[in-house]
Amino acid sequence: MEEGQLEASDPPPKAWHSEVTVLVTGKPPSPVEDDETAGKTDTEITPEITASLSILEVLRISAVLEDTIDQLSILNYIMPVQYEVKRSNGMKKTKAMNLEEKSLEKLTEVSRSSKISSTLLPREDSKLPEIRQEGQFANEFNKMQDHIFKKPTMQTIMTPETMKKIQMDRQFFSDVITDTMQELQDSGTFTDLLKALSKEKENEMHFYEIIDREEKGKKQIKSLQKQLLNAKKERQVEVQSQNEYIAHLKDQLQELKAKTNMENRYMKKNTELQISQTQQKCNKTEEFLLEEIEKLRLKTEEENRIHIEIETFLKKEQQVSHQNLFIRCNVSVPLIKHQRQQKEILKETSTFNSASLMNEL
Repeated sequence: MEEGQLEASDPPPKAWHSEVTVLVTGKPPSPVEDDETAGKTDTEITPEITASLSILEVLRISAVLEDTIDQLSILNYIMPVQYEVKRSNGMKKTKAMNLEEKSLEKLTEVSRSSKISSTLLPREDSKLPEIRQEGQFANEFNKMQDHIFKKPTMQTIMTPETMKKIQMDRQFFSDVITDTMQELQDSGTFTDLLKALSKEKENEMHFYEIIDREEKGKKQIKSLQKQLLNAKKERQVEVQSQNEYIAHLKDQLQELKAKTNMENRYMKKNTELQISQTQQKCNKTEEFLLEEIEKLRLKTEEENRIHIEIETFLKKEQQVSHQNLFIRCNVSVPLIKHQRQQKEILKETSTFNSASLMNEL
């Protein structure tokens, strides 16, 4: 009985394929679209329908909801098989898959309320304008998803995290639709659906707030990174300037060291030269003094020799003089007598001569 119900309620393959691809593909809305979607959702979800629906309308909506639940059940059975096949074929495309996964996760948050409303599409019902507008949005979105679904399976490879997310969304949709069907059968209203949509809208707004805070945080991080980069550049310029100054000081130090070494070598050579010259001069002076000393020694020896000779000569002379004196002493008396005699003779002779002269005159 259930199998016959499933077969009777199953839509054409293209229809439920588009419904499936709504869950796993798409592009996250831009910030402008987010604001517009938020405004539209506010205006669509806020009004509450207090009037009960007719039995025919309840039956029609229940049939659509049953069909949606069946599609979700089928999706639950076919997804693991598709995932295993895709997993065996797509391990080499992880980077592209991750990018697509992020887009899909954002899309599921944004379009969750749209997907619920698109399953409740009684086109002829004039009492549900909100559901009709959501159905039109879902049809346009499904056309786009049909085009995307025709792409090769390698482009829709999903990770276990994406599959887990899809399963959670599917279970959530199934629970919401089940509660809505129960409420329709009990009271002919769908306030639970509106509450779920409001709650999802709040979650969506919270999600957008988180994204906004994340964007602001990223901008702040970029600003701080830019400031840090500028500070690093300034620090690098300062360090480079300091390094250049240090290199300049090192050059000056090297020049000073070279100059000092040259001066030291010059002073050393000059000192050595002066010492050598002084030593040579001292050696010459020493030689000269030695020569003078030798000359003085020779002169002294000669003087000593002469002195000795003189002394010897004087001694001899003294001896001779003593001998002569002795001889003189011995000879002087007769000589004196002889001289006296000669003087007397001469005196007598002179007297005689003078007398004779006188006589002649």
